[in-house]
Amino acid sequence: MNFDRIYMALLHYPVYNKTGEVVASSITNHDLHDLARLNATFGLAGYFIVCPLELQRKLAGRLIQHWLTGPGAEQNWTRKEAFQRASVVAELAEVKNAVREQTGQGPKLVATTARGAGGQIGYRALRDKMDQEAGQSWLILFGTGWGLTREFLDQEADYLLKPILGSGDYNHLSVRSASAIILDRLFAIDRTAD
Repeated sequence: MNFDRIYMALLHYPVYNKTGEVVASSITNHDLHDLARLNATFGLAGYFIVCPLELQRKLAGRLIQHWLTGPGAEQNWTRKEAFQRASVVAELAEVKNAVREQTGQGPKLVATTARGAGGQIGYRALRDKMDQEAGQSWLILFGTGWGLTREFLDQEADYLLKPILGSGDYNHLSVRSASAIILDRLFAIDRTAD
């Protein structure tokens, strides 16, 4: 698998809130840190935080700079290493353009959701596609809030991953937990199950 052509993005819009409205969600400190660390752990090419809210982007940029060039860079070299792959942008089009510039082609978009839907792809099948199309660039999309909107999933995603199902009825993992499980299922070196 060609990990230098695989990226991930955390989208804060368009997502649902708990009442089903389409909103832009706030950036959280834990999401910034934990997804950067996941990106580094699995050796992916980059991590994008996508939020249309300018003040939220500025706050995220300041937090990241603390770990890259500020006092945090000396205090915690592992955090610095993880954040070297992170970029904060306003919209998904900027991510697609950045991936195209870095790899020479636009990425195939793999969206994630906690909801079941027709036509979803399993983890093994997606791994096989990524192996077979080693020259292709890929962008794995994670949604915040109560998940990416149905319209976005239908119109933007090339592939929609099957949801993570536990043994109980509860199905509302944090994006940090869900992304860790998804990346492990896709990229762990000892992964053989679907």
